[in-house]
Amino acid sequence: MRIAKYLAHSGVASRRRCEELIKAGQVKVNGTVITALGTQVNPDVDIIELRGEIITNSQLAVYYLLNKPPGYICSVYDPQGRSTVLDLIENCGGRIYPVGRLDYDTAGLIILTNDGEFANLMVHPRYKIKKTYEAWVKGRVREQELMPLTKGIMLEDGMTAPAEARLLRVKAQESLIKIVIHEGRKRQIKRMCAAIGHPVIRLKRTGFDFLSLDGLQEGQYRFLSSSEVKALKESAGEKACFGN
Repeated sequence: MRIAKYLAHSGVASRRRCEELIKAGQVKVNGTVITALGTQVNPDVDIIELRGEIITNSQLAVYYLLNKPPGYICSVYDPQGRSTVLDLIENCGGRIYPVGRLDYDTAGLIILTNDGEFANLMVHPRYKIKKTYEAWVKGRVREQELMPLTKGIMLEDGMTAPAEARLLRVKAQESLIKIVIHEGRKRQIKRMCAAIGHPVIRLKRTGFDFLSLDGLQEGQYRFLSSSEVKALKESAGEKACFGN
């Protein structure tokens, strides 16, 4: 298999990050530094090293569902020294990584795993996995103001896909909106809300496909069951086949 795929399956990092490590010359195969992303390896024969450490593919795949608090970044490491989501997972060994991203100040549901193939299924746009958010925004929102979100709204990087949007609560100076999207653009929910004139004050992801945060306080996590992992993979496969 390709070297980046092998590293991702071994729990080193996401496939994209593994490709960056390869291009940076930090990976050796049989003692030779390789930088070509198309390099093929046979794990039964070849010795693959990352920064001098031999990488094996013997570890079991693990899947965590974390209720991320604000103030943590969705990364394995932060050069600025900020806390990462890995700091919230006990004895994870540093070989897991977040599936997708939540902003530093955004709370809610994030999956972490060492299964690179699963992570790709969950974040690739073609699989259209639904993500549910609850956003407290500035101002008193009227129902009709949500219509552009449900039809698609123009952002600086193009038109969004139609979203589900519902007004949950209105207070004197702020409103609570539920938004469901299947895209994963950077800061998408915040940019969508700003585009209708109601900037986000607080944002939380409350759902990922059929998963929810039921029973988890901020900072808590649990393992995904094998049936949940299987159902997520099947959901991605169905959406890829039928375009739902």
